[in-house]
Amino acid sequence: MATKAKTSWFCSACGNESPKWMGRCPACGEWNTMVEAPKEDLKKSSVTAAGRVSPDRKPLRLKEIDYSKEPRRSLGLGEVDRILGGGIVPGSLVLIGGEPGIGKSTLSLQIPLGCPELRTLYVTGEESAKQVKMRAERLGGKDDSCLIFCETMVESILEEARSIVPDLMIVDSVQTMFSDSIDSTPGSVSQIKEVAALLLRFAKETGVPVILIGHITKDGYIAGPKILEHIVDVVLQFEGENRGSYRILRSIKNRFGSTSELAVFEMTGAGLREVLNPSEMLIPMHGQGLSGAAVAATLDGTRPMLFEVQALVSSAVYGTAQRSATGFDARRLNMLLAVLEKRAGFHLSAKDVFLNMAGGLKVSDPACDLAVICAVLSSNFDFAIPSDVCFAGEVGLSGEIRPVAQTERRIGEAERLGFKKIFVSYFTKLDRKPQGIDVVKVADVPALVKALFK
Repeated sequence: MATKAKTSWFCSACGNESPKWMGRCPACGEWNTMVEAPKEDLKKSSVTAAGRVSPDRKPLRLKEIDYSKEPRRSLGLGEVDRILGGGIVPGSLVLIGGEPGIGKSTLSLQIPLGCPELRTLYVTGEESAKQVKMRAERLGGKDDSCLIFCETMVESILEEARSIVPDLMIVDSVQTMFSDSIDSTPGSVSQIKEVAALLLRFAKETGVPVILIGHITKDGYIAGPKILEHIVDVVLQFEGENRGSYRILRSIKNRFGSTSELAVFEMTGAGLREVLNPSEMLIPMHGQGLSGAAVAATLDGTRPMLFEVQALVSSAVYGTAQRSATGFDARRLNMLLAVLEKRAGFHLSAKDVFLNMAGGLKVSDPACDLAVICAVLSSNFDFAIPSDVCFAGEVGLSGEIRPVAQTERRIGEAERLGFKKIFVSYFTKLDRKPQGIDVVKVADVPALVKALFK
């Protein structure tokens, strides 16, 4: 008589083990993330084996370690190299996540096609070799040094990689891979942990950098256990609207560089095109005299960008006023509208307010507050803000306009793009006075209204 396999419960967010199902994970606090998996998976798992030290390894003093012999390698895309910190580090494990159809596979295949000097092993578990070939012909480039391997068992992949010894290995995607030592379906918690641990060990032992493509959940997080993001060295998030043409590659985690970086791409028929100056695509693209538009000088990471904030204010038809924000926090929009009503006397509670960030951007910089309230007031008054005016400031609950970080870089970007006036906080301190742009300092919202709508 066959014995029943013992099972245990694991949190899909952090990988915490529990002997029984729980509505909330006691480790990370997430709700409804417990999944059942065979308990003997952990005994057969090589996750612990991946951490064993080989007999030829010995502890080294910190001063004895020499890293100068391992320079970074360029991937052929300047924006990707920049967001990685100057190129990919040998032996690193990079995870790229994004929504379906956003362009993850296009980017991963465009790297070896645009950098033929790297001998690349492209492992695909989602497409056939013919499908990859069709996409490669559309993207163009040289494919002499790109090897396509259609396989999902990680042991076979590593065996082939050790015999080929490529300069770069790309795995699309980590959720489709499985290990023969784990008795569960691909994409489960135990499988993702095992596959990631084996790939990490391969990368560190051989010095071959590995790029993993990962799926995301409906909430926008990397699918699978949270330990996956802890294992890898770099986590890059691919963002953007599927219906739009612009994509943003954002650094979430980087052990070898800064996380305050992003890269902008444009999806074309021939693949992803690097956008070296994002401000040029996000500034107004319409005629003069349109109300409800204001330009914000934001700073995403270390890159200053100017983009258009669009607002529409109209009378509420159905009795209850609507509040809608695309690319902006709806709760912060409600807060700014409350500040306008309480501190400046504008009655907007009976009006619908719709807000949109141009270009499909998702903005979290508080410096956009000033542009948001100016766009709302512009639409409410039906007064067009001049196209050569931009804004950079945070709005507080008392109606005061607070200074933001690195204001001089924002002013310099606005000056370079031909803007003639920028509104900032009265408390902003500048080391030098700009020559080609007029800096207007305002202390609160009433002072802003008097200076802008006079």
